[in-house]
Amino acid sequence: MSLSIADIRAEYSKHTLDISDVQGDPIEQFQLWFDEANKVEISEVNAMHLSTVNPNGMPSSRIILLKGIENNGFVFFTNYQSDKGKDLDANPAAALLFFWKELERQVRIQGHVEKISKDDSEQYFQSRPKGSQIGAWTSPQSTVIESRELLEERENAIAEKYKDEEVLPKPEQWGGYILKPIRIEFWQGRPNRLHDRILYSQVDGHWKINRLAP
Repeated sequence: MSLSIADIRAEYSKHTLDISDVQGDPIEQFQLWFDEANKVEISEVNAMHLSTVNPNGMPSSRIILLKGIENNGFVFFTNYQSDKGKDLDANPAAALLFFWKELERQVRIQGHVEKISKDDSEQYFQSRPKGSQIGAWTSPQSTVIESRELLEERENAIAEKYKDEEVLPKPEQWGGYILKPIRIEFWQGRPNRLHDRILYSQVDGHWKINRLAP
């Protein structure tokens, strides 16, 4: 007999989390957890779930990659004309979610997103592998295309155009964002679904720390 979806479950017991254990600043706490996740060699440790909301109030989510923690925020890059870019233009509020199964941990982040500088975006763009640079020029991200073949033809044409160049200029429609958090929750799996949840909330420019019921 096949297992019912409702019967799939796992018990969590690897770690504990208490207010007395955490840093006063959530960015520092995130960096500690991120470093621990990196040490256990989690695949794509910087993969995160980005949620945005379009002008009609419809939420949308996708997996993207964290590319930096700086200026008290979380940096990522994308096509500004993509669905997520259009969502963020209309509503800069967004959420991030990290899930590190091997450590039975997740981090939920809510905040406001703004574009980083053009110079910083260009510096990162030109540090990427040349194939990724070509890919950014090739794809009109989130738009309908007729076929894979047309995409590959465009890729080949751009590769030919820049065959003698080590780096490409950054497309105007491509660049970085930084999410400045206002709430960060650290979740540690515990037995019997009595998980540890520690929430940081910004209050008058300071971080307030509370324990949440699981």
